[in-house]
Amino acid sequence: MANNDLNGTEPLVAGTGIGVRHGNQTILHDVDISVHRSEIVTLIGPNGSGKTTLVRSLLGLQKPKFGSVSSPKHVRIGYSPQSLAIDRTLPLSVRRFLEMAGIRSTEKLCEILDKVGAPNLLDHEMRLLSGGEQKRVMLARALLREPDLLVLDEPTANIDVHGRTGFYELIAAIRDERECGILLVSHDLHLVMSSTDRVICLNGHVCCSGKPDIVSQDPAYLELFGEVTPAVTLYTHQHNHNHA
Repeated sequence: MANNDLNGTEPLVAGTGIGVRHGNQTILHDVDISVHRSEIVTLIGPNGSGKTTLVRSLLGLQKPKFGSVSSPKHVRIGYSPQSLAIDRTLPLSVRRFLEMAGIRSTEKLCEILDKVGAPNLLDHEMRLLSGGEQKRVMLARALLREPDLLVLDEPTANIDVHGRTGFYELIAAIRDERECGILLVSHDLHLVMSSTDRVICLNGHVCCSGKPDIVSQDPAYLELFGEVTPAVTLYTHQHNHNHA
């Protein structure tokens, strides 16, 4: 369940003036970002735009050279990385992978797998799962932390279009049920545009941000990605939450 001690008007995480350099190369410059409870914020941008670097900075996995990151003291964060480097010879079961989150109850593990649409996988080997199954198991592990903030880096990579649409529906349902904030990194621009509350378009800096329908018409977005056509806008999520 969500941590009800947290003030709904306070960001679950906020970055101000974030700047990151690798040697002489500027990866991020003067980036502001925040995520509140019960909202889905989608971070989009071309390859090499600094999306994963920004996520790592927000999670405290690397320290930005400039700017600051803040988060309330008791925020619980669930994180699903872009990919897992699993040794093909390593006998790592789904059960063992999930137990690394500190939960060993078979009932609880089965319940969370069922919740993410991956039932009956508990005793399967991680290395033998399909791309879609592995992504759902990674989401399950992130949810075992009962997060206030769920951070998903390219959660639908290696999943077909039909599977991606269902996955975004699942993410929206998780937000509605748990009232958690979600920071989503994605390349599925046309799908994500219609299933998120706020979009931040990144290309080393924030090119534009705001509601999806506004961003999709912004000249900076159109320069990077072109038009969003109705033919590929497959899913629209409706909910009744008011965001701070």
